[in-house]
Amino acid sequence: MSIGPVGAVGPVGPLLGAATSAITSAASAASAASAVSGASSATATSGVTRSGGDFAASLTGAVDNLQQLQSTSNQLAVQAVTGSLDDIHAATIAATRAQVTLEVASALRNKGIDAFNEIMRMQA
Repeated sequence: MSIGPVGAVGPVGPLLGAATSAITSAASAASAASAVSGASSATATSGVTRSGGDFAASLTGAVDNLQQLQSTSNQLAVQAVTGSLDDIHAATIAATRAQVTLEVASALRNKGIDAFNEIMRMQA
């Protein structure tokens, strides 16, 4: 029995796409910094052709998805407390999805800040 590759499933998918875009943006910023410091422009822009709009759209979609998951989790939690929820598993799953997505978003934010700080420490 073999297990195939695992793709980004559920609420984590947009965040993983945003993480990939963040890495690409960080590489672009590092390339731009090396171009300013005098490196040749041919080597400074190799392989990075995405615009900042892609990253912004990915990040906006991920935040919107996170807000939707948290809203759904809150609604199901209220229904569970008031006794109008038939399936408690739905509330538990929604709360866990919102929690994991928030943790991934927090990790992404921390990595982005670390990348920014690293770029700012580069010598000109």
